[in-house]
Amino acid sequence: MHVSKKEIEVRYAETDQMGVVYHANYLVWMEVGRTQLIQDLGFSYADMEKEGIISPVIDLQVQYKKPMKYGETVKVHTWIEEYNGFKVAYGYEMYTPEGELALQAVSNHVCVKKENFKPIQIRKKYPEWHAAYEKAKK
Repeated sequence: MHVSKKEIEVRYAETDQMGVVYHANYLVWMEVGRTQLIQDLGFSYADMEKEGIISPVIDLQVQYKKPMKYGETVKVHTWIEEYNGFKVAYGYEMYTPEGELALQAVSNHVCVKKENFKPIQIRKKYPEWHAAYEKAKK
């Protein structure tokens, strides 16, 4: 299993009135983690979009464990939790600077044609991605 790691500095604009990261910003960091994982495997999500294929989130499960605060650096770990050639489940863990678990999550995705949202099979459209995901998954 390949685990991608990315550090992100918490910006002031990402916090709420309580001084902690607003919950929706963790979703942005998940996207950063997914993008890094895809790059680690040798591919580009932006290139896929140029071909008219997008990968929407179809399900999301998040457990918030510890708050992150302005000025801290969050460590985002991302991996392929499940993959079947059609649907991808990405797993995430985010850690505080002290190494404490701040978040656990799983997001499920499919690839679709941007023009009509018709699903595609990754294994057929992108055989190289398919092989890399099969090798890297949990």
